[in-house]
Amino acid sequence: MSRVKTSTMDGDLQKVFGNQVPELYEAAVGHDASPALARALELRSFLALTEEQVARVRDRVHADMDPDRDMGELSADKLRFDAQWLEAALDARDGYRAALGELLATMPPPDQPGRPVRTAQLRATATLPPSAAPAPQRAGAARARRP
Repeated sequence: MSRVKTSTMDGDLQKVFGNQVPELYEAAVGHDASPALARALELRSFLALTEEQVARVRDRVHADMDPDRDMGELSADKLRFDAQWLEAALDARDGYRAALGELLATMPPPDQPGRPVRTAQLRATATLPPSAAPAPQRAGAARARRP
């Protein structure tokens, strides 16, 4: 059995990073691992756990609704609780999938190295006339003495 649980986004991760998921985890612990890879694998781990929760609730509901099961064992309260649990797990799964999808969409293709981001420092080139920028009250003024 694999130590790494599968997720529905594993194929996308492999496409973007160019390796199988277990190799990506090995690369992520290296000293030169990219922050994007670490973040993607963190989201992937949360996704895999959440998908496992969804599957457990689904399987529990299927077992409870098995046609061969005694109808006297059915519990509306238990099914309501499972429906709430399933809704929460599905919401979490959708959130993790969206976050991971957005991260992967911003990654450069695996065969193209990332380009460094250039930022320009803006400089003010216009000067304001003295009347346009009033000095705060009492700026530089000596404090008046009270009698």
